Amino acid sequence: MFLGKRLKGCKYAIKGAWMLLKNEASIQVQAIIAIGVTIAGFYYNISPVEWMFQVFAIGLVMSIEGLNTAAEEIADFIHPEYHKKIGYIKDVAAGAVFFAAIVAAIIACLIYIPKF
Repeated sequence: MFLGKRLKGCKYAIKGAWMLLKNEASIQVQAIIAIGVTIAGFYYNISPVEWMFQVFAIGLVMSIEGLNTAAEEIADFIHPEYHKKIGYIKDVAAGAVFFAAIVAAIIACLIYIPKF
């Protein structure tokens, strides 16, 4: 019973990840960047520690992007017209993605600039 519920939860998580990749342009861009840096990782033969940081950065950005999308969808559902507070919530969620993307870019620079 416990395992069945966990497997069912995984099914919903995979469905949600697919929905994000299928419908959200921002996560599609992030996925293309993730594929690009993964190819670069193999090309430049990065170390296991560099892989660890790169995979962490990819996961961080894509996870926060998903949470941002969820926050925007909830906000739009609750209050479809413009509202100052809803705008604030959406801006803060987008800011979280921005922070994650900056960290990911710094990690990429630390890994790849020395290789050029």
